[in-house]
Amino acid sequence: MKKLLRKIYDYVLFLSETKYAFAVLIFISFFGSIFFPLPTEIIMIPMILAVPKKAFWISSVALLFSVLGGGAGYFVGSVLFDSVGIKILEFFNYVESFNKFASLYNEWGYWIVFAGGLTPFPYKVITIASGFVNMNFVIFIIASAVSRAIRYYFIAWLLYKFGERANKFIEKHLEVLTIVFFILLFAGFYVIKFL
Repeated sequence: MKKLLRKIYDYVLFLSETKYAFAVLIFISFFGSIFFPLPTEIIMIPMILAVPKKAFWISSVALLFSVLGGGAGYFVGSVLFDSVGIKILEFFNYVESFNKFASLYNEWGYWIVFAGGLTPFPYKVITIASGFVNMNFVIFIIASAVSRAIRYYFIAWLLYKFGERANKFIEKHLEVLTIVFFILLFAGFYVIKFL
């Protein structure tokens, strides 16, 4: 398992230094807001570690395409829910949780979008639910942009400030960090399932 994990990590690091890195970042950032299961940080962090001086440029690209993808997810929820949105939710087994989650929008509105943009909570559920309940689109975009900006720029600042030390720390503790990452990811899924 350690060898496989190391190979994946090394491949992502390699990819982050190629001419395809920004294309992969754009793809994951955009489609991660609609249906793609991997978070943007999986490519953003290695890209920043490879070129720390571009940390804020990389996080800005991630932010832009994450928010654009959020707008597309909103569209799926508001216009294509019956044909596309429901299939995405069924694929991830989120339908029951989605129904409970959507009802919270009446009470919490943009705070749900804001919190979801900051946490490991699956952002795709928030984008589709926001469209489904017809949340004000401008407020949705602002809450998404602010929360994603806080998240991505904080990561960029940390890696810019502690770049080489952060890289050594990640290399040394890769297995533990991967486990923590997946625990947080599954915790987000768990919250949706039992909300």
